[in-house]
Amino acid sequence: MRLKPGSIVTFLCLSAAFSFVCFTAWSRSGGSGLDIYQSQFLELHQRLLYAEKENKKRSHELSIVLDAIKRVVAERLNSTANHTDAMKWKVLNLTSKLPLHLTNIHYYLPHLRDRENSLYPNVVIGQGRTGVSLVMGIPTVKRGKQSYLLGTLNSLFYEMTAEQKNDCVVVIFVAEVNAEYVNSIAESVKISFPNEVQSGVIEVISPLASYYPDLSNLKETFGDSKERVRWRTKQNLDYSFLMLYAQPKGTFYLQLEDDIVAKPQYFEKIKNFALEQPSDEWMILEFSQLGFIGKLFRTKDLPLIVEFFLMFYKDKPIDWLLDHLLWVKVCSPEKDPKHCEGQKAYVRIRSKPSLFQHVGIHSSLAGKIQNLKDKDFDKNMLHKAHVNPPAKVTTSLRIFQHYTLEKAYEGMDCFWAFSPVAGDYILFTFLQPLKVDGYLFRSGNMEHPGDKLFNTTVEVWPAAETELLKNAVDHGDIVNYQTTKDGYLKIGTFDNGIAEGIISPSVGKIQAIRLSIHSDSPVWALLSEIWIKTS
Repeated sequence: MRLKPGSIVTFLCLSAAFSFVCFTAWSRSGGSGLDIYQSQFLELHQRLLYAEKENKKRSHELSIVLDAIKRVVAERLNSTANHTDAMKWKVLNLTSKLPLHLTNIHYYLPHLRDRENSLYPNVVIGQGRTGVSLVMGIPTVKRGKQSYLLGTLNSLFYEMTAEQKNDCVVVIFVAEVNAEYVNSIAESVKISFPNEVQSGVIEVISPLASYYPDLSNLKETFGDSKERVRWRTKQNLDYSFLMLYAQPKGTFYLQLEDDIVAKPQYFEKIKNFALEQPSDEWMILEFSQLGFIGKLFRTKDLPLIVEFFLMFYKDKPIDWLLDHLLWVKVCSPEKDPKHCEGQKAYVRIRSKPSLFQHVGIHSSLAGKIQNLKDKDFDKNMLHKAHVNPPAKVTTSLRIFQHYTLEKAYEGMDCFWAFSPVAGDYILFTFLQPLKVDGYLFRSGNMEHPGDKLFNTTVEVWPAAETELLKNAVDHGDIVNYQTTKDGYLKIGTFDNGIAEGIISPSVGKIQAIRLSIHSDSPVWALLSEIWIKTS
């Protein structure tokens, strides 16, 4: 049987998925209604192309969702075998589209084009807190010698008020892909800071392994070894990841490191300094002169800053890139360097004295020893002086170097001693009996926040028992203080390293005040503030 020309053309058109070839064949066959059919086929052809494109897009999104489901299932299986519910990893919504400011990342990290989920972190600890004034970012990695992270956190939360804790979030970025190590860091943070974890002040995140590109073939520059180039390149990527995660959480972003100490009232000083700036043209407020420590940015500027970092992340260290960014923004190649420095001073504003000090000795780069110190950091802030009544001071504790009790009592320095044992004491014997209104003893300081007094009571020795009974009758008080075997009255105790209280007038004049330690301590003891209040 012979096919009609029109039938052959129809068959060819269907076989060629309505390509334009069919229209040429149709015209040669002399088919009628050419313009109408051509228009309809072209429209159908465009619809098919669009449908194919959408199908690929939906397929990619479904693949991402499937990966997320697999990861959640795996985490639940692991959690039932090895982890508590509190340690389950929370997976962010990976089906959402990338924010507009992240779309350019694929130009600088092309390996992420097919792995968009790699830009989202594993949230190990976090309540998703947003809307705060200050977001603090702390990157940390596994160090061969010593970890300083918990000491850094102790310093940041030392004397921080409840109101300030409600107005900030501290994001710890564990820049490692080993799940066991990441979980161990999260667990230590959870044990040491249970209240901050529960309230959402602390978040612990880590990256997916697929976030990092191949770092094995980097070009060696500036005389740096291959290992150092790799270290600084990864560091640039770590800072960028952390900044992008922190960006939507608050108004200001403070870049810190995991081996620093902070001055008292740093939170209030930073916030006030930022709000008091006469112009909004600043880009960086500096609260330390060292490297990338203590640098404050507005979160709205972070996408631009991160994009610049990623453009040159293989080329230079992070602090150099930051300086180059300022040069690009405000310096003219037609002017001399002095003019450029003057222009940068308008957008990079330094606050003195420094609020943060670098204390780490062992760098995150294996084998590197660094003794970097900020000369503008005033160590006098590590103790607080008061005028105390004349007294003879003694202690059974073994004193460390020149940190004597006499100097601490006179407000010249702190008192620092080796680990106390049960039965140790600190004694203040007045030269003559005094009427004491109250007391304040503070142990630990910003640099050594863990060296506190534990299980320690505050005790007083009344000048005379008859005067104590007489004053109790005169003031209508019932004497209900516990009495030690040697006649001291227990009037207070240390709570979280601090003992503070008012002494009842019924006690009368006091001959001595004693701090008695009732159990062995695993840490040293440091008194940073001694205040015996008299009228």
